Order: sequence, then C-alpha cells, then structure tokens
Amino acid sequence: MKNTTTADTRTIRGAVLETTGAARPFAGSTPLRIQELTLASPGPGEIRVRVEAAGVCHSDLSVVDGNRVRPVPMLLGHEAAGIVEELGDGVDDLALGQRVVMVFLPRCGECAECATDGRLPCSAGSASNNAGELLGGGRRLSRTTADGTEPVHHHLGVSGFATAAVVDRRSVVPVDDDVPPGIAAVLGCAVLTGGGAVLNAARPGAQDDVFVVGLGGVGMAALMVARALTSGRVIGIDQQAEKLELALELGADEALTPEQAVEHGISAPFVIEAAGHPVAFETAVELTGPGGTTVTVGLPAPDALSRISPLGLTAQARSIIGCYLGSAVPSRDIPRFIALWRAGKLPLERLITRRIRLEEVNGAMDELAAGRAVRQVIEF
Repeated sequence: MKNTTTADTRTIRGAVLETTGAARPFAGSTPLRIQELTLASPGPGEIRVRVEAAGVCHSDLSVVDGNRVRPVPMLLGHEAAGIVEELGDGVDDLALGQRVVMVFLPRCGECAECATDGRLPCSAGSASNNAGELLGGGRRLSRTTADGTEPVHHHLGVSGFATAAVVDRRSVVPVDDDVPPGIAAVLGCAVLTGGGAVLNAARPGAQDDVFVVGLGGVGMAALMVARALTSGRVIGIDQQAEKLELALELGADEALTPEQAVEHGISAPFVIEAAGHPVAFETAVELTGPGGTTVTVGLPAPDALSRISPLGLTAQARSIIGCYLGSAVPSRDIPRFIALWRAGKLPLERLITRRIRLEEVNGAMDELAAGRAVRQVIEF
C-alpha cells in the first residue's frame, strides 16, 4: 500500500523547456516557461518528493542552448533535494518526511556497467535519461493543451525545477536533517561530479599537488575536495577574476589564469579539467607533469575537438582519464562528502553564490552562459 503525508496533490509548477537553441539573452527569449503540470502518483519503486532546492548547472544550459540534444517539452533540473511525500509500492527503506538528494544518473545495480564501481554509467539509467523517462519506464508528467493532454519529458530522471517530482527510488540518496536543502541539492551533481573526479578518478596522495582548470560549480567543488584531501599545492585556474578570488578564499594556494599558469611553467601530478571546453582540456594536459594524470570531467559540445601531442603522453608516461559523474556511486560517496562537510573541511555553503526564485531561471541561464556563475540555487 502506498504511504503519503498529504492528499494526492497532482498539480505542480515547473520550468518547462519548450524549444532548444533560443537566442540569448534567455531572459528575453524565455525558452523556459513556468507553468502548471500534472504529476502522476509514484509507481512501484518510485517516490514523490516535495522539492526544496535545485541547483542550476551547466548541463541544464547545454540542453537549453542545444549542445545536448534532449526531447522537448522537458521539465528541466537534475540537481535537487527535497522531502519524501509519498512512497510507491515496494519502497520500504525510506520514511515520509525524510530529506533526500536527487541524483541524475540512477543505477539499476544489475548491468555490467554497474559492476565497475562507478567507473562506467549505468546502461539502463543512461537509456532512460536519453529517452526523457524514469528508470522504471515511462513518464509521470503531463500538461493540458488546446488539443488535450500532452506528455512532458523528465530531465535525467529528476526534473527538479518544480515544486514536486516523482523519481525512481534509485535516483535518491537519503540524508540527515542537519544537511540544509541547498547543500543537499549541490551534493547531487556539482559535488559528486567535481569532488568525485578527485576522490575516485585522480586519487591524490596526502601530499600531492592538484590543479583544477575551470572553476564553475563542478570545478570549485573539485578544488574544495582537493584542499580537504591533500596538503600539497592546490591551484585553481580560470579566466574570471571573481572565481579566482573565491578559489583563494576556499583554500587554493594560488589562483591563476590559464595564460599565467602556462607562462609560470608549473605542473602537477593531477590536473582536473572541469570547464567542458576543448582549449581548457588542452591547457589541463599541458599542465600535467611527467607521470601525471589529467582527469577530464567537463562536458564540451559533441563536435568539439582538441589537439594534443601523443609523443608528450608517451615520452612522459602521462595518462588521460575520462570521468562521468565523478566515477561516483552516489550512495557511497555522498556520505563521504557530508562527513567532510561536518568536519569543517568542505565549506559547501560557499559553493552557492546566488539564491533565486523559480521565475528567475532564464536569467540564471544567462549568468551561466556568461561564465559568471559558480552555483545558483533555486529555493522553493
């Protein structure tokens, strides 16, 4: 039998992407429209969550500007947290009223990819994400049009830019009440992706140097986790002066532009590329020292290409690692990051640089596109 804390509230408000590739500024073209939708009750193995906070990520922008092709109409938002309001049949390990982090890549736990300890994304989760469906199949979102009822696609199994969401149980990780909603939200993507690139892919030693190229939400999370894990040099690299200043405040030993880093002739055994740009990737490879590892976690446009020297890799025994979602297993890694936060080693509050209303989401996309934002969080 289903359990619920409220009456079956079926109408929600959310930010629906109507078309991709709209002209900038998005605040003027408004590709995201705030509207009422119908949210079906959770099916077996699913839950309904009242959304408290949702982060605005570059992966959302990539759908808006057309760099990531997704079906529309789509209710965007893949980094969110909220309170469990209803349990579908078979969900017996969560409690009503419990806070959960929603993560954008559910794991079925049965495919060959799920057996790689986070290194490869779940094949079933990837397929459902690409189709705009939940992991269990189908959609729980719809809206009324002049011609009747129209289904609305889910974004990466979450669709967090809304007052409530129905998600697969495997798309959430429960957290304790002491974790505030905004921090819980950014744990689901920025921290898992950036922090996971350090924790799971780079794996620096306690005294190793770590450089981070690209200081958006993911890159800044990588920098913070690197600072928490190593006493070696941690250097942040970005074009934006404001981000370089914040990196220093968050514990970076130095904060440099890419040109300065190359001119100084510095290198590190571990370099995280989090900008999602081919030139940033080339910079990260150039800054990786002999025997070192470049971890690329940014998502550039599908047709973006970089030029690197194969001889430099061979002669200096350097490695390049691709890293999706920080090679994370969310149920394992989110508690690790929370432990660092509770210990005062991971000041995630500083990752949130702007708190906004749902109605401001198009302007938030403009901030991202201009490279000014670290992490903007929608509060409900």
